[in-house]
Amino acid sequence: MTRLHTRLANEEGTALIIALMAMLLLTALAAAVVMVSSTEVKIAGNYNNGQETLYAADAAVERVVQDLLLIPRWNDILAGSVKSALIDGPDTTLKSVSGGTTILLCCAANSATGQLQALTDTANLWDTNNPKWKLFAYAPLKDMLPDVEIDSASYIAVWVADDPADSIDGVNPDGDPLVDSNGTLTLHAEAFGPTGTHKVIEVTVARTSGTEIERGQIAQRGQEELNQRSRKAAVQTPGKKLTNMRMNTSTGNLVVQ
Repeated sequence: MTRLHTRLANEEGTALIIALMAMLLLTALAAAVVMVSSTEVKIAGNYNNGQETLYAADAAVERVVQDLLLIPRWNDILAGSVKSALIDGPDTTLKSVSGGTTILLCCAANSATGQLQALTDTANLWDTNNPKWKLFAYAPLKDMLPDVEIDSASYIAVWVADDPADSIDGVNPDGDPLVDSNGTLTLHAEAFGPTGTHKVIEVTVARTSGTEIERGQIAQRGQEELNQRSRKAAVQTPGKKLTNMRMNTSTGNLVVQ
């Protein structure tokens, strides 16, 4: 009995056990800090990729608007006979996007065009005026400007359709999504970026009396809605008499002379 009490009272090795437990606790804390830091880095990276992809979709819209300025008959676009100069080979071949994946843009049911059209037809928001999407532009973002190197792995694609509110008399729908009656089109731009990011922007564009196109945003998915932006017609209308504007010093108003 005395020997048992002696063994129980013996504290040899206690310090080693405490040290091992402390080391285990510190290891767990270090692992948690590393995990949190790694998560924060991934979150920041995903946010950066998302923003880059969003800007890529917006840049695609701006690029397509410049092409629309050069096309006198927008009905040719709706008929599918005219495309943008920004195209990446045949639209029926698989396109490589960031991350080593591929995407089929046209023209099968499982293609991007087919899926977009299926979503529109299923929603059926405009009845006979439901848009019929035509693939208009598609290419890697880095190829958008021939003389400027763009450091981006995003791939962009833009579809064009007639304005769902298209009307001949301004009241009743024209009922023909392949005919532009009011000089207004709908653009649907998608961008595929790193780590599987995917952004979509939809805008309407309309002809004006000048050489510009008015651009208004109607929807955006996957990101907070941006402020509406538009580019107005030129101050001077081509072919019209030049005008001069001066400020009235007494009233502060601009007077056309």
